[in-house]
Amino acid sequence: MHRRSWLILASLALAPATSGAAPRPLIAAAASLQPALEEAAALITAETGIAPRFAYGASGNLARQIAQGAPFEMLLAADEISIQKLAEAGQSRDAGHVFALGRLALFAVRGSVLNPAGGLEALRLLLAAGRVQRFAIANPEIAPYGRAAQEALRRLNLWEALRPRLVFGENIAQAAQFAMMEGATGGLIALSLALSPALKARGDFSLVPEALHEPLRHRLALTKRASEAALRVQAWLLSSQAAAVFARHGLQNR
Repeated sequence: MHRRSWLILASLALAPATSGAAPRPLIAAAASLQPALEEAAALITAETGIAPRFAYGASGNLARQIAQGAPFEMLLAADEISIQKLAEAGQSRDAGHVFALGRLALFAVRGSVLNPAGGLEALRLLLAAGRVQRFAIANPEIAPYGRAAQEALRRLNLWEALRPRLVFGENIAQAAQFAMMEGATGGLIALSLALSPALKARGDFSLVPEALHEPLRHRLALTKRASEAALRVQAWLLSSQAAAVFARHGLQNR
């Protein structure tokens, strides 16, 4: 996202902040976290009186925006590298905290030639038969789940054969949308999205073995501009209550 784009985003997000007395820290979050954070936001407000605003995207993009001056007070990333880069650039208060572990899922809409129950070996057979049209993953350059998908496909020697048929989402939420489009065979997406009502209503999934990619450790950190309200939101997100919310959305306890 260009500087102008995030300035527009920030102005829109900041606009409601003056409409009430509740502090409204602006928080950047990986797109895979949206279902969990939509549930968490109401609980945070009820318990603390703080109404956090979340902006979603690919972890790498969000970290870059913060480094360029975007007014986020916290970053919830789907990896650790994005937080590490913020810390190295002096843009975060500290090295942050791991708050959840994600899982990669093989997803396909019902009626697709791909049955996720067969795992990635089913995808291999379809590739050999020339029956894969388009297959969705997130951009590995900026999205942790895309990077994990690439690792898994490489380890199974599927990457080169599948590459001409890949469609890349800017973030994992967009990759999930691509996986549901007409003509798509399926995709590798976040379990937290595969469990969402919209995707569960249309498709099925299976978990990708964790041994096929580096762990998806989700780390959060406060930025240099973090307010006291953001600090309180961080405390809630690291609580056992938050862990229960994340677990309901397929994000394992840290």
